Amino acid sequence: MNRPDPSVAPAEAKACCAAVYGSDLVALLLGDSYHPGGLALTRRMADRLALRAGATVLDVASGRGATALLLSGEYRTDVTGIDLSAANVAAAVEAAERAGLAGRIRFRLGDAERLPVPDAAFDAAVCECAFCTFPDKGTAAAELARVLRPGGRLGLTDVTVDPRRLPAELAGLGGWIACVADARPLDGYAEILAGAGLRVIARERHDTAVATMLDRIDARLALIRLTARDRAEAAGLDFNRAPALLAAARAAVGDGAIGYGLLVAARP
Repeated sequence: MNRPDPSVAPAEAKACCAAVYGSDLVALLLGDSYHPGGLALTRRMADRLALRAGATVLDVASGRGATALLLSGEYRTDVTGIDLSAANVAAAVEAAERAGLAGRIRFRLGDAERLPVPDAAFDAAVCECAFCTFPDKGTAAAELARVLRPGGRLGLTDVTVDPRRLPAELAGLGGWIACVADARPLDGYAEILAGAGLRVIARERHDTAVATMLDRIDARLALIRLTARDRAEAAGLDFNRAPALLAAARAAVGDGAIGYGLLVAARP
């Protein structure tokens, strides 16, 4: 099982991920939904969770609120979003107010490894394309288990990696931020959840979602280069390095080294 570059300290990884995913640059590159599969896969996850109207849901690493808005608006759930980026929390609050959902959604600043919510407070929890970036995954899994009521369910979607074939370009801090440097095989995530006392009840592969997202990023890069290059570079986008990273990621997806998966687990 792969391990991250030891030169990357957990605090550094957290701070960099929060800064990057709270920036306008990520919104430029990824649009409203920051994970492979987009909102279609979020709906798939919600259906596997069997969410009902009025259910309480915790969205961990909630970003700018796309998942919370969908779960509250379409499934009529009561959602609490937790994110490490203050910019994301502020943007998510504004999005909920614009959608007229502020009464059923709230967002808070918080760390996935120390969730600022009570024990057994939620019917369900979700975490999309973020678990792989948490430095202490065992502690994060234990926190997810802690906040679920008995019988509550967790939906997790994330990048999967075969560590034996991960390109060197995708290791280190840059790869961590790109969600691959400390990603695990799907069975590896299942083992971590099981170690926290959660029972995995469903596993699905959605590997083609990664290739689709890379195509979308490539198209957006071309557009940004023509229309907003100065703004993107000021936000930290390296147009010289981006093609090599995309090429390495595409090759890894084609080789089966990188994929995407969905897990559903339950607290006994």
